[in-house]
Amino acid sequence: MEYNYVVVGAGMAGATAARALAEAGKKVLVIEKNDHIAGHCHDYKNTDGITVHTYGPHIFHTNDKDAWEWANRFTNFIYYQHRVLSYAHGRYIPFPINRDTIAELFGTELSINEVQQFLQDEIEHSSFELPLANFRDAVVSQVGETLYQTFFENYTRKQWGRDPEELSADLAKRIPVRNNRDDRYFSDVYQGIPAAGYTGMISNMLDHPEITVQLQSDYLKVRSTMSPEMTVYTGEIDRFFDYCFGKLEYRSLRLEFRTYEQKQYQRAAVVNYPNDYDWTRITEFKQLSGEISDRTTLCFEYPSAEGEPYYIVPDDRNSAMRDEYMEKAAELEAAGTHLFIGRLAEYTYYNMDQVITATLQKINKLL
Repeated sequence: MEYNYVVVGAGMAGATAARALAEAGKKVLVIEKNDHIAGHCHDYKNTDGITVHTYGPHIFHTNDKDAWEWANRFTNFIYYQHRVLSYAHGRYIPFPINRDTIAELFGTELSINEVQQFLQDEIEHSSFELPLANFRDAVVSQVGETLYQTFFENYTRKQWGRDPEELSADLAKRIPVRNNRDDRYFSDVYQGIPAAGYTGMISNMLDHPEITVQLQSDYLKVRSTMSPEMTVYTGEIDRFFDYCFGKLEYRSLRLEFRTYEQKQYQRAAVVNYPNDYDWTRITEFKQLSGEISDRTTLCFEYPSAEGEPYYIVPDDRNSAMRDEYMEKAAELEAAGTHLFIGRLAEYTYYNMDQVITATLQKINKLL
């Protein structure tokens, strides 16, 4: 069968692209190297009836109504507001930083009107470079050295395997800091967990007569046999170009799943461990889904330099290399033969809603 488009990858970017193309009347072949769809969003129900996220926890959150409505076409959402605790100094402290975090850590009671001044005093008694030179400077400039050392310094070393001063200041843009008592990790208008699971959501997205899905197929090993009108690529960009500028660096995770004979293990769905133990966080999946079981399943995350590519590493070397690869990608996009979309193909950190938005923008512009 002839296909107008080949989409490489059946994750959020690939599935969104495939669906948008199919609804425009294009015949689409989706090629996925794994034996499952949904990419890093993949989940499944275990024997205890608990939905487990195969590659670690995913929470859908967005302020983009269009992205929310797109996702809701393919699943209903369970109402869920994500809350996180951080284990520090032998205590479970609300995180991200808010009024209650400061009260717990410093033993001082503040009104919400006093929080900003308290943080400003902390910042003024701290040292950092201007303009902001790195991740450490960016965080300290927002919260001061004590909060940085408590919650960020060692966590960053574990997560990224390097000193915070070696990482880009841009990484700190994802850190929320609040003056009030809002202890939600995300403040987005729309938040939730897919009732059908992420795998169910992606399956519904790919369920279209113009879409064919081919699993356990490595596109880069068979691309010479294909001649579609266009290829939408969502895999690693450096691998696509045969590492001609060198290998981009990713951080990975070793995930350890444990099931315990108890109804609840911890006080929040996710608990961070910035200073203690080798893992960075523990997720209790039942608290994400609201599922009921006499047992509970946990995910312990151990950062790793090797393995499945989870996170880009935003330092000067990788950023410069990424720019070179993106120039080559732009040439193919200008020629009308390829589109490069998603975290791996653009070497950019996207949330799930951002993946949907960026993908639809590219596909709509193409169509």
